[in-house]
Amino acid sequence: MEIQLQELIEQIKKDGVEAAETQAEAILTAAKDEAQKIISDAKAEAEKLIADAKLENEKTVKSGEDALRQASRNLLISFRESVTKELKAILGESVSSVYSSDALAGIIVNVVEGFKNNAGAEDITVVLSSEDLKKLEDTVLSGLKAKLSEGVTLKANDNFDGGFRIAVNDGGAYYDYSKDAVTDMLSNYLSPKIAALMKEAE
Repeated sequence: MEIQLQELIEQIKKDGVEAAETQAEAILTAAKDEAQKIISDAKAEAEKLIADAKLENEKTVKSGEDALRQASRNLLISFRESVTKELKAILGESVSSVYSSDALAGIIVNVVEGFKNNAGAEDITVVLSSEDLKKLEDTVLSGLKAKLSEGVTLKANDNFDGGFRIAVNDGGAYYDYSKDAVTDMLSNYLSPKIAALMKEAE
């Protein structure tokens, strides 16, 4: 009887140890799996953070490059506008200088002669400011009479500053040789050439 009791105790101990070992092994396996999952998740999160940071950095760099390019374009446009404005001011001064000199009478005579000879225009009217008309009337008329027959009239109009306008065929068409019109024409002609020169210098 005592032997059987001893054997029962030994069996209980053995079963308890085996159960404990099995349980311990299960806990250890679960712990390892959990640790592996934590490491895997941490690695994935780290890779995502690195990728996000890289993408954000690329966006920042690109944004900075775009801003720099835009600033460069704005500066170039501003410079071109400044050069064009300065060019127009210089042309305006040059045209004013020519129109305020004795050369204006000769210019008017040559233009009217061109209309008469090349365009066959009739009833030509030369429109001048009151001041220029008073100053140039005798010179222009004598120059026209020396080269052309009748059919040219001089008229005063103070709606423009310097230069002259030509009306042909009883006002059917007008040609503007005022200071502003000639300055604009020269500026429009020269601006693309200036722009091309600046383009070459870039």
